[in-house]
This record gives sequence, structure tokens and C-alpha cells, in this order.
Amino acid sequence: MMKVGFIGAGNMGYAMIQGILDSGVCTPDELMASDCREDLLDNISETLGIMTTTENLRVVLFAQVLFLAVKPQYYESVIREIRDAVSEEKIIVTIAPGKTLPWLDEQFGRPLKIVRTMPNTPAMVKEGMTGICPGERVTAEELEIVRSLFGGFGKTEVVTEQLLDVVTAVSGSSPAYVFMFIEAMADAAVAGGMPRAQAYTFAAQAVLGSAKMVLETGRHPGELKDMVCSPAGTTIEAVCVLEQKGFRSAVLDAMNACVRKSQEM
Repeated sequence: MMKVGFIGAGNMGYAMIQGILDSGVCTPDELMASDCREDLLDNISETLGIMTTTENLRVVLFAQVLFLAVKPQYYESVIREIRDAVSEEKIIVTIAPGKTLPWLDEQFGRPLKIVRTMPNTPAMVKEGMTGICPGERVTAEELEIVRSLFGGFGKTEVVTEQLLDVVTAVSGSSPAYVFMFIEAMADAAVAGGMPRAQAYTFAAQAVLGSAKMVLETGRHPGELKDMVCSPAGTTIEAVCVLEQKGFRSAVLDAMNACVRKSQEM
């Protein structure tokens, strides 16, 4: 029996808890969540059947694995509230960009078992991608426990701490870029006369299928692109416009800005 606690029950916390329950890694009586918003707690208790509280310390005392699922700006105050109650046997899992292992050690005032992670919102549909970086006091067995929890709502990769800022840009924040792309494609389809709901279906399924091709065929994305681009055809005409408009450069610049912002947090 493994007791898991969440401080923070917003969208990401909810998605992670739901994925953990659906995977069977934990049962509802092995999970507890806290939040300052009672409406969120009422919803999560009613829909998922786990224990909830407005008191963070109750979650700390309950959990063997403790997720800090609050926004980055609240980390310092939350840690200040709970640090004296956190024992050295607990595994602390963070999901905040920019909060490094040395910074976390400093905030807790002593070395603890800390695992930094960067999940993303597709966890809500069990297609998340999470970068995981264990601290030096985390054992291989404890790392696998954390990976099993995240595996309930997507894929995981272990990375060095140096790469976590890049993980933030390439998967943590990137669903927003993809949503913008889908929205833009749908807008163009609507301009061409397609009903909006149908346009979103066509655009979103095209993105989903294309991503699945990259993952399942193992082929280079450029090769897959070339398969669609017939000589003097419609696709290469569209690709030429994207190149002229700086599509690749815009993505590169956006991701570099995301990395820089993560490093500054």
C-alpha cells in the first residue's frame, strides 16, 4: 500500500490523480489532496472519491509520496509551511519549472528525497509526456515508483536537470503552440466554407495522426513530410508558404524564449 498526497488540486493535479486511479497504481483511499479552493476539493472528492482537505500539513503527514502541484510562485510559501513536517523518508515530487534541486534543498533546509518533473496538460487525456529528474538521494526503486505514478497518464523519460528547461519548452508548454496551430488551421477551413466544429475535428485528427506516425514508424519527420509532398502538388505549395513566412524560425524562437523564461523562474 502506497499513500500519495497532492498539495494543489487544479487542472494538472486533477489530471494526474485521475490517471493514477485509472491505472490502478493507487486506490482512492491511498490518495489525499489539499487546496485552498473548497469548490475544487468538493469536485475532486465527488468525482474521484479521494480524501481532501484545506490543510496542507494533513497531506504531508498522510503521504509517502508528496506531489507539490501548485504554481511556481507559491512554492516558497508552501515549502515554508510544510518543511518541518516533512520526514527524510518521504519522496517529494515537484512539477514547477525553474525550481532547481539545490534551490529546493535550500528551501527545505536539509537534504531530502526530491524528484523534479515536468508533465504537460495532455495528461488530462492520458497522453501526457513527463521529463523526470531524480535527486541524488532518490534510489532506483524510488524512481521507478515515481515513474509508475506518471505512467498512469502518459509516457516518461528520465533526463538530467540541465535538460528540464528544454523539456519545459518541447513538451511542458508546447501543447499551447499545437492548440494555436489547430485553431489557425480550423480558421482557414472555416474561411473556406467548412462548419467550425467539423473544421476542429479535421485539424485535430490530422495533428493526432501525424504525431502517431512519428512515434510509431520511427521515421524522420522530414521523410514523412516528403511523403505528402507530391511534385508540383498542393502540399508542397503550402509548405513553401510556411517556409516563406518563417514557420520554422518562429517555432525555434518561441521555444528558445520558453527555455530562457524557465531558467529565470
